[in-house]
Amino acid sequence: MTNENYTGVTTGTIATACSLAALESILDTSDIDCVKVKTPKKTLDIIIDECKRLSHSSACAVAHKNPYNDPDVTVGLAIVATVELLDKTSDGDSVIITGGEGVGKITKPGLQIPVGEYAINPVPRRMIRKNLERILPEDKVAKVTISIPEGRNIAKKTMNPKLGIVGGISVIGTTGIARSMSSEAYKNSIVTQIDVALALNLDNLVFVPGNIGEKLALKQLDITKQHIIQTGNYVGFMFEEAKKRGIDEFTFFGHIGKLIKIAGGIFNTKHAIADGRREIMITHAGICGADTKTLQKLYDSKTTEDMLDILDEENLHLDVCNSIALAIKERCMQRFDLDLNVILVDMEGNYLNDNFERFLL
Repeated sequence: MTNENYTGVTTGTIATACSLAALESILDTSDIDCVKVKTPKKTLDIIIDECKRLSHSSACAVAHKNPYNDPDVTVGLAIVATVELLDKTSDGDSVIITGGEGVGKITKPGLQIPVGEYAINPVPRRMIRKNLERILPEDKVAKVTISIPEGRNIAKKTMNPKLGIVGGISVIGTTGIARSMSSEAYKNSIVTQIDVALALNLDNLVFVPGNIGEKLALKQLDITKQHIIQTGNYVGFMFEEAKKRGIDEFTFFGHIGKLIKIAGGIFNTKHAIADGRREIMITHAGICGADTKTLQKLYDSKTTEDMLDILDEENLHLDVCNSIALAIKERCMQRFDLDLNVILVDMEGNYLNDNFERFLL
């Protein structure tokens, strides 16, 4: 690959590179170890691990995603493209794209690809088509099959099962270039949860910070996994996207250690970005009548759970948690014009506040 200033490439770029290498191998019998792929942003040199002809009209190529500055589960994953060259018999598509082993299939509406199709997103499809059409003979059709041998196992570590993508991972990318989780690419991957829920016409959506929140919500609330939207650390982004899509109210459920940050106006909850949990807790304890000694104990505490124990001793636990839940609700109303039903819980899923609507229970 080139030494250009980017962090990595998408699965869509690798799939395109393999497709292009396989087609070049059919048209030219010379060894192919690198191809130039035109992406929506720039042309990239992509190294091919292996490329071989299968017959006079078919070939396959394999490449993998090199590591970059991101905890991407697809890094190091082998992606395979098999290309078969056929005679053109009609005015249809000159490049036909399908999926093989390890590429998921769409089973729920709301995604960029229709139900029943392989989860190869629109931009990768266009990249494959445009790159191959540059060298494809006019009287031929290229049938491209993308496979990801380890895709079925890797998919268990992704959001695909929740989104209704079964049997493997997705071939994704909007620019051909992969950036860190702080980028738009990651945000686009989590916002699809909202689109799927809307396409299924689900009411009573429940937003949670992550897997722990989802597990506890399923334990406590009368809902299914389809009703749950994970925000990750990007709470503000997900709330804003919900509002854009016409969602005006929903339940915000999760451990107080995460949700308390929203009471302080911290809408990116990543610890390295901002914390403030102790200061927010002390503020609300003071509002609810805690004395100086109690406030000092809270200040000296290491965890939110420790602070809750201190509040229990002073019989302030419920008042403080109700105050925090109200502050979260008010912050979100002010910033996003969203009416939230805020439910704070501990690590066991026990309710910490009681000023929430119980229509889900």
